[in-house]
Amino acid sequence: KRQVSLLVLCVCVCQTGSETLRYSLAEEIERDSFVANVAKDLGVSLSQLAARKARVVSEGNEQYFRLNQNTGVLTVKETLDREEICPQSDVCTLFFKIFFENPLQLIRGEMEVLDVNDNSPIFPENEMVLEIPETTSPGSRFPLERARDKDMGSNGLQNYNLETNSHFSLNLGTGKDEGKYVELVLQRQLDREDKREINLLLTATDGGSPPRTGTAQVRIVVLDANDNSPVFTREVYEVRLAENSPAEQLVVRVAAEDPDEGAYGKVRYAFTQTSEPSHHLFQMNTDTGEIWISGNLDFEEAKGHEIVVRGTDGGGLSAHCKVRVEVLDVNDNVPEIALTSISGSIPEDAPPRTVVALFRVRDRDSGDNGRTECAIDGELPFSLTPTFDNYYELRTEAALDRERTPEYNITITAMDWGTPRLSSQESISVQISDVNDNPPEFTKAVYTMSVKENNSHMLRIGSVNATDADTGKNARVSYVLVPEQGKEKPNVSVNSENGEIYILRPLDYENVRAFQVAVQATDGGSPPLSAQALVRVEVRDENDNAPVVLHPLPNSSATAGELVPRRAPAGYLVAKVVAVDADSGQNAWLSYELAKATEPGLFRVGLHSGEVRTARAVSERDAARQKLVVLVRDSGQPSRSSSVTLSLALVEGFSEAHLRVSEEAPAAEVEAPLTLYLIICLSSVSALFLVTVIVIVVLKVRRARERETETGPAFPKIAGESNCGSLPRSYVYDVCFAAGTVNSEFRFLRPLFPCFPAGLPPGPGDQRSSVYSQDVANLGEEGE
Repeated sequence: KRQVSLLVLCVCVCQTGSETLRYSLAEEIERDSFVANVAKDLGVSLSQLAARKARVVSEGNEQYFRLNQNTGVLTVKETLDREEICPQSDVCTLFFKIFFENPLQLIRGEMEVLDVNDNSPIFPENEMVLEIPETTSPGSRFPLERARDKDMGSNGLQNYNLETNSHFSLNLGTGKDEGKYVELVLQRQLDREDKREINLLLTATDGGSPPRTGTAQVRIVVLDANDNSPVFTREVYEVRLAENSPAEQLVVRVAAEDPDEGAYGKVRYAFTQTSEPSHHLFQMNTDTGEIWISGNLDFEEAKGHEIVVRGTDGGGLSAHCKVRVEVLDVNDNVPEIALTSISGSIPEDAPPRTVVALFRVRDRDSGDNGRTECAIDGELPFSLTPTFDNYYELRTEAALDRERTPEYNITITAMDWGTPRLSSQESISVQISDVNDNPPEFTKAVYTMSVKENNSHMLRIGSVNATDADTGKNARVSYVLVPEQGKEKPNVSVNSENGEIYILRPLDYENVRAFQVAVQATDGGSPPLSAQALVRVEVRDENDNAPVVLHPLPNSSATAGELVPRRAPAGYLVAKVVAVDADSGQNAWLSYELAKATEPGLFRVGLHSGEVRTARAVSERDAARQKLVVLVRDSGQPSRSSSVTLSLALVEGFSEAHLRVSEEAPAAEVEAPLTLYLIICLSSVSALFLVTVIVIVVLKVRRARERETETGPAFPKIAGESNCGSLPRSYVYDVCFAAGTVNSEFRFLRPLFPCFPAGLPPGPGDQRSSVYSQDVANLGEEGE
């Protein structure tokens, strides 16, 4: 059984400019054994160790250590065997890296694996046979096979001991490879007749504590006399081979000459004192001395080999030579890219020079064959920054925009400087995470929608739409109405999810013809971004209002009687019906027609003007009392209408009419509402207007007197029909007032609306009627 010493752990932490941790531990320690407290050695708290996701990565394919983030303790994952890890190295050092994230930090570490004396010296063969002629002179040397100890240093092979005898002694030496060799030295002449064979025990001892030993039996066969030994043409053969040399390629041919004849002169060749790897890489023809390649040479594993060849004749005499093979490096290893740390996703607002990944490039070749360089394929906003020990950092070089490029597939090419140049590639996928840097955008700045008045409740009239170039919740758009200060809540609502616009309550075109509201679209980012658009709602008119007669007023004194002279010619203006419609457009276009009349052929009504005129001259046969029903109809679909009744009196003269009207008409109340309106209206008339009216009246009176003098009594003439087909702005009558005339018996109203050209229909929404009213009551006798 192996004797494994107690674990001795030597820790030495060396803080240099690059923060290198150096530890040492003995091999063969149990798995999960304590190595070091990294958190304590680095001065990092346990909370930081866990928050920054500290981990340990060993170089190469094997991971020998484990780091506990909760305790900061570094332990071994498996039992370490120094002889397997570093089979040919005096110093066995394992290199590892400790990585921290947030921010990214790398700390180098070195672990020296100390040798434990767990291997005994072993001879290649349990028995070594030497054939020595009896004529061999004392002092002759005979090399023996060396023992091999896998341990190194003081635990390696230290000494040989030979069983006590009278013929041979041992000679110890150190070769160029610093390995100890042993030779058997003949001290006294052999005598075959005295002793045919000599058996000796050879013991190899290492320097461990306690030491380990290995033994081999040396059997010496004494031969009859052979007085000539083989002699090699050269003591050392030197050969240079490229590491890519094919198998079975001839390496060298060694030759030894023996002047003896027969079996004593025939030399046979064999390897001796040759390491095990060399035995596997080379083979030898025992008869010809040719050495050829039997395996694959690898400069990275061994840069040279030394082979000892022994030539032995038939009589047992032998000679030795050395073959030194130098392996030349060939660019046969492609660079290896090993990713150490990578950020799979970075935000699009990451500043330039942000570290995305950390990797190492390794080429096992040497010289220019092992010198490497790295580059990124294509024009990408990333760059490579070399750090140390062939490590590179992949960093951002410019601002990123997820909306333009959401993902980058970065191909890194590593190329050596050998001939031919070899390269390898590694692809890294980097996702760009979204940041709320784009506000919503409406498809239109102003949305125009229309709705008919008298609409139903919660009527959908259209929708607004805004898009956001971001993704996820940053692109989730919600809609809301923007309240206006000082204004009541609008009669619309918006669906926060899809932007549909609804009318909450029925609208009235006559009250509101159009209105507008602002809609705000807000995304779901943090902080949220928003944009606004204007929604203009136009109310379309419906024919929901019947015409309203403004003059004559229904149930007013104006309907009591209109005076028409008996001598009125055809076309005489009797009255004017003025009506308006609260609707607009075609719904407000009014037409007038005579619905009913006492004398159907006596009067006619203007289709668009509403003027009641005589259709023919008034005759004596016509009834003195005439009653007309005028129908006012709009042009809507379906049309609506209103009617008004006019009472007309046919009179011979104004004095006679005055008497009849005064007898039939009831006395007007002094406090009638119309009187109050008249007082207010007259008080507001400007002095200039009154003066103008007075002047016009005086001129008309003078002209009327002149005509009366020439033709007799005459009715007042119409001042002239205007092009608009309505009454002129003023009428002038010769009026006589009798005693007892009250203040309400004369009335005068100004035009309410401007005049429009006659015969043309009004435009949408226009009120194209002029209102005039005149009342003549209590007229006096004709003339003054």
